[in-house]
Amino acid sequence: MISQVFILSSKGDHLIYKDFRGEAGSDVVSVFYEKVTALTGDQPPVVMSHKDLHFVHVRQGGLYWVATTTADSSPFTIIEFLNRLTALVKDYCGSLSEKSVQMNFALIYELLDEIVDYGYIQTTSSDVLKNFIQTEAVSSKPFSLFDLSNVGLFGAETQQSKVAPSTAATRPIQSSREQGGKSEIFVDVIERMSVVIGSNGVLMKADIEGEIKVKCYMPSCSEMRIGLNEEFSIGKSQLRGYGAAVRVDECSFHQAVRLDEFDTHRILRLCPSQGEQTVMQYQLSDDLPSAPPFRLFPTIERDSGGRLLMYLKLRCDLPPKSAAINVCATIPVPKGSVSLSQELSSPDQSAELKLQSRAVDWQIPRFPGGTQLSALFKLEVPGLSSASMLEVGPVGLSFELPKITVTGLQIRFLRLSPVQPGPSQRWVRYVTHSDSYTIRI
Repeated sequence: MISQVFILSSKGDHLIYKDFRGEAGSDVVSVFYEKVTALTGDQPPVVMSHKDLHFVHVRQGGLYWVATTTADSSPFTIIEFLNRLTALVKDYCGSLSEKSVQMNFALIYELLDEIVDYGYIQTTSSDVLKNFIQTEAVSSKPFSLFDLSNVGLFGAETQQSKVAPSTAATRPIQSSREQGGKSEIFVDVIERMSVVIGSNGVLMKADIEGEIKVKCYMPSCSEMRIGLNEEFSIGKSQLRGYGAAVRVDECSFHQAVRLDEFDTHRILRLCPSQGEQTVMQYQLSDDLPSAPPFRLFPTIERDSGGRLLMYLKLRCDLPPKSAAINVCATIPVPKGSVSLSQELSSPDQSAELKLQSRAVDWQIPRFPGGTQLSALFKLEVPGLSSASMLEVGPVGLSFELPKITVTGLQIRFLRLSPVQPGPSQRWVRYVTHSDSYTIRI
């Protein structure tokens, strides 16, 4: 049973506040923010208490999504409710941000009125809610100097057709009515990898977590069939097909997915609801089907002037036609480091010494496969000793690999039945993120 629901910005601004039972005053919002900001560390506890009141919160889109309860409710139920609430707001508003919440506060209040009644959760299904939600979402399209293909004289928009932009899947689900009945469906295969590489270059740990997400903008779709690799196998079972094996250790499916064709033909069948849903989740532990995407060759020494020299060679082992984007290497440095000078192998790179976190951040916007980049960092460290040089490392990498799945999972086909009247488009995207990529020095 939920007493209150409120949404706060990262600075503590009150964006949404809904009291369902009148058991506590509105001052609990300030109490929660004081408690969550007084804690040290990046991950405050999900459940906190104040007198007889319990706070349960999640962090999504840079916002605090909080529910309070005075009863002995299951915290896992409330956490699941908050996660579904964020998914609904993302579906109806198009994105999760402070601006989108402020612009669509009336829509969010209408959602809360429908999904919670006197503290009791009623439904979080978008298929049910679409019959009751009448408020249209307000979305803002920022002007970009880099996107002038549809701008005419004096900034007027033209009717020139365009390729769907990368933000096409972040519009509200109700926007299909504004687009003249245009139907679209987006399928994302997203993988996150956790890797630890030893100082000798040997792979010590490799875990991959993946999911297939579907976001549907079709007003009516009776069934969708998603075909995966025929060689896809779960566990250590016998390999399937004649191509390269695609294996995972564990796999789970959304309750709406029908698996009658999965064992024989690796086909997922479901009737997608409007909005976003995770169709399948999978995991692969202690194995990496291909070579790690990055290798680091470090040289750490002290020069004659007492400065710490770090010469780093970073190699990208992706295929030559692929590229990693938003690459950031974080190198911990000794205490007392005061300044940094740098020599980088290309002008688009950048580096900065973060004194608060005691680390050097090496930024690479785009890293083509089959290439190597280098950097020489010279650090002024008063009283540098052999012991303080041991404080360098390990190096942490964050990156994004578009159009790549590490496991090799692919979508063979995406079919809709019955055939949709009018124009309909289907989009499939593959992307791999670094969850934790550590290289020991």
